[in-house]
Amino acid sequence: MAFLSAPARHLTAALLVPTAVLLLLAPLPAIGQYTAYDYGFDIGEQLAKRQLRWSGAEQKVPLVVRGEIDGTIQLRQEIRQLQLDQDVWTLYILGLSSMQWVNQSDPTSWYGITGIHGIPHKTWAGVGPTPGSEDTGYCTHSSVLFPTWHRPYLALYEQVLSGVVQTIASAWPAGPLRQRYQAAANRFRIPYWDWASAAPSGQSVLPLSVGGSPWVDTDGPAGVQRIANPLFAYGFKPLNSTAMRQAPWNYWQWTLRSPTTNDTNAMSNNSLVALNFDMNSDSLGQRLYNLLSNYANYSTFSNNAWIPLLNDAAYDSLESLHDTVHNLAGGGGRGQPNALGGHMAYIPYSAFDPIFFLHHCNVDRIFAIWQALYPDSWVTPQKAALPSYTTARGQVQDSTTALTPFFASDDGTFWTSDTVRDHTQFGYTYPELVGDSSGGAGVETVSSILARVSTVGRVRKAINRLYGGSSPAGLFIKETEARKTQAGHEKNNRKGTKSRSREADILSDESIMLGTVLPDTGNTTTSIISGQGTTAKNIVIFNGNRYLEWIANIYVKKQALNGPFSIYLFLGRDEGIPADPEEWPFASNHVGTMGVFAAPSFADTGFSSSVHEEANNLLDISGTVPLTAKLVDKVARGELESLNPRDVGKYLRRNLKKRVITAGGRIVNDVELRRLERFGVRIVSAEVQAPESEEELPVWGRVEVQFEMR
Repeated sequence: MAFLSAPARHLTAALLVPTAVLLLLAPLPAIGQYTAYDYGFDIGEQLAKRQLRWSGAEQKVPLVVRGEIDGTIQLRQEIRQLQLDQDVWTLYILGLSSMQWVNQSDPTSWYGITGIHGIPHKTWAGVGPTPGSEDTGYCTHSSVLFPTWHRPYLALYEQVLSGVVQTIASAWPAGPLRQRYQAAANRFRIPYWDWASAAPSGQSVLPLSVGGSPWVDTDGPAGVQRIANPLFAYGFKPLNSTAMRQAPWNYWQWTLRSPTTNDTNAMSNNSLVALNFDMNSDSLGQRLYNLLSNYANYSTFSNNAWIPLLNDAAYDSLESLHDTVHNLAGGGGRGQPNALGGHMAYIPYSAFDPIFFLHHCNVDRIFAIWQALYPDSWVTPQKAALPSYTTARGQVQDSTTALTPFFASDDGTFWTSDTVRDHTQFGYTYPELVGDSSGGAGVETVSSILARVSTVGRVRKAINRLYGGSSPAGLFIKETEARKTQAGHEKNNRKGTKSRSREADILSDESIMLGTVLPDTGNTTTSIISGQGTTAKNIVIFNGNRYLEWIANIYVKKQALNGPFSIYLFLGRDEGIPADPEEWPFASNHVGTMGVFAAPSFADTGFSSSVHEEANNLLDISGTVPLTAKLVDKVARGELESLNPRDVGKYLRRNLKKRVITAGGRIVNDVELRRLERFGVRIVSAEVQAPESEEELPVWGRVEVQFEMR
């Protein structure tokens, strides 16, 4: 394994463990001026001993994605939580950096592994293409294999990175310090980035460690050194302009987020990326909460391919939510008309950005949580809507389809959806699933049933706490639980004086700030108290424990605009929508955004022109934007009379507006939108039964179409 050397650095700065909110007032300098950690010897030689080798273009044995790393199951943690374990964090940063400096010709380098997903559209591990599909990557999108294919992909990345981490831990001088880092290396698993839960107080949804600085001061076997931050960007070493196919990717020397320009001077604007995530945080959380509580069928949950005859309750999907995050992370266009989006916004280039694996680890976590909730629903046969490097368009995919190019054994057997169903066999699990193995259905015993029930209750509790805060249903639980606690306190109060629990006090504060659900003890309805200035308005929302959810269902051709684009929804008059699209996410009337994650339209890039044409003609996708929380806000502001269905329907018909912008910054006008073969926003409502304990999730009734806007 060839390793690119870097000049020695001997700095005395302390280890950087950022905790402040991301406040970048201007794009930071390019990462290219920083280098890798200097160990004082060729770390590449030691890394080579841990990896399987290739001889020229011929693979001697398959690179097998093993079912475990070291025989133990360790937690994949949220990135901010992992950062608290300083030793593991140090190894993580050093390991990422080392992978990114391994020669790009090595298939286990950063370039080699990330290139599996899309560009450079080359054979990996000897797994050749299906005829006619040579001009795309191995990844499966708009497919029932979307969640399952990415699971062994992450496992491969984790396996290689863990090997690098183990090697680095052994580079400390023999003694207690080496033993300490070797113990930390055994704990290491890749982290996830939970973009759907509320950020810690004073921080952005985008972690500072990811977007704060192009450099980082880190400890290591040779002391503290300043190195290129491997979470900020990946610098190509060298950039293969031929493989990158087309401008600007064929001259951008490192990955970018929300690029400042479209030329060689482009820099990342992570401050804009962070603000976009902060402004969309509630919408992302609401979508995930709805997905986990209302999507019990794998086929609809797994991917964004839209089937027009399917019921109106199944427009969203894990993949559609994932797509929106890709577009937000890639950024671009908004207020920067001369810049395309960053690498994350484009399918063929997205995996090169280090944020890709943080994002996809969270996608796998959501998938694992969903499996714990609905263990009996699984992959059913479906034709591939898009080709991959080893899949032809129209090929039937099922639970036994090979997840190429990921070998499960030395005999050349590939992993399949069935064999990756239990994530714990790869040696990891997630905090919400500790003690759970979400494998396939087997012989049930009383003890196994009880264990599963206990697991499901624990998982539901975590979902409510993490993602229920922006939903009336989630807030209803908090009030119900607080009232139960308060009742217990009052019962035990011997003097009979009124007491309030700490939970109730906290909830009272939240009632003013967030519009918390407050049951009316004298009536069958429930109200929300929403503070607006010095005046609080009582808003009736519940009838008993039931309320109406309002959702915008969106459907569109994936390649309708020949590349990635975003659909913004607003509630208010047209004149209230900012003219500058950079201000759209921050507008008071902005409801939410749905991102369409597509390939670029340029000839000879992610898709060939023929594949572009077929995708545009054949593939419809869908997603959602929840409306309920914003409607409550509009009532509180006096802009909407009430949450009565007649008032809401009338208000939405008059005031729901849409705007569409491409990743290149082009605002798509209404005339062009009306000319699209298939594009619409369908407003639906559903009666939802709110849970009365944290170990329950909302129960959705029948979804009814209210009207459709074009």
